[in-house]
Amino acid sequence: MSTLCKDKEMLYHRTTFTGFLKMLFQLSKLSLFIKCINSIKNNNCQISIKRFLSNSQPLNSHIGRKIIRYPHNVKITHDPTPITQPRVKADMFSTTLTISGPLGTHSMPIKPYVGIKFIKSDLSYVPPKERKPPTHNIDDDDFIDESDFDKKLAISVDDSKIKEQRAMWGTTRSLIANYVIGVSEGYNVLLRFVGVGYRASLEENPKSKDSPKQLHIRVGFSHPVILEIPLNIRCRLPSPTKIVLTGTDKQAVTLFASQIRSYRKPEPYNQKGIFVNDETIKKKSRKIRKIKTGLIYLSNSVLRVAITRTRFHDIYI
Repeated sequence: MSTLCKDKEMLYHRTTFTGFLKMLFQLSKLSLFIKCINSIKNNNCQISIKRFLSNSQPLNSHIGRKIIRYPHNVKITHDPTPITQPRVKADMFSTTLTISGPLGTHSMPIKPYVGIKFIKSDLSYVPPKERKPPTHNIDDDDFIDESDFDKKLAISVDDSKIKEQRAMWGTTRSLIANYVIGVSEGYNVLLRFVGVGYRASLEENPKSKDSPKQLHIRVGFSHPVILEIPLNIRCRLPSPTKIVLTGTDKQAVTLFASQIRSYRKPEPYNQKGIFVNDETIKKKSRKIRKIKTGLIYLSNSVLRVAITRTRFHDIYI
């Protein structure tokens, strides 16, 4: 048998083997699809269509399982009374959770299928002045850190197999943790103005008595942009090109920062704009059109002959 025939035979066996593997893969997908259809009929489907079409390994989030630790000066109370007249229809029959601290107080609705469990600390809080001085003996139990007095809060749901409950499990935990940090430490967002003539200033607000000052930003327009400062946000200007926003609500602070940034987003060519915190942008070089010599270009009734890449000869028609 010639070498060409041997190569063809090897190619035939190779293609049939790969085709056989592909057929097995499709059959496994088909069996999974049939299983999903049968579970849909029985109203207990746990396989989504996106999961069926994806070949990646599923990774479950475990944010909701994490215990929330909060300091002794933060107080969390849960009112189990259902809300019958909600502000939003989705909060019907939800309960109310109140988080209060040295910087403020926030309340949020809790879904009826979300459970909250308070875990008491083993140690009662002792002020730093009344604590015993630590000894140098490692065997003694005098190594007490400030975090040892933290209180704990656990979040759970009734049925983690239901998609809505599984989604709200981690969301509720994240919202509570953000409020705990907000009322105890607060959130700070820094905005930097980069550009010629870009600056900000605080001016008097004659229209509203609640917010006595307005934020005026000049970012290249023919007029200054006037922004009303929300009531729960404090605005400071360390310099004309820097703004510091402070508040207890992370969502409100970052939303107001994004509104300021939207008037002049950072652009990559000159790297100018309004930057938030440590935001950077990769510099791009300008697109230079390469002109070949000897070609003729027609524009605005002018014949332009490219002698070199930089020299042209115009012939007016």
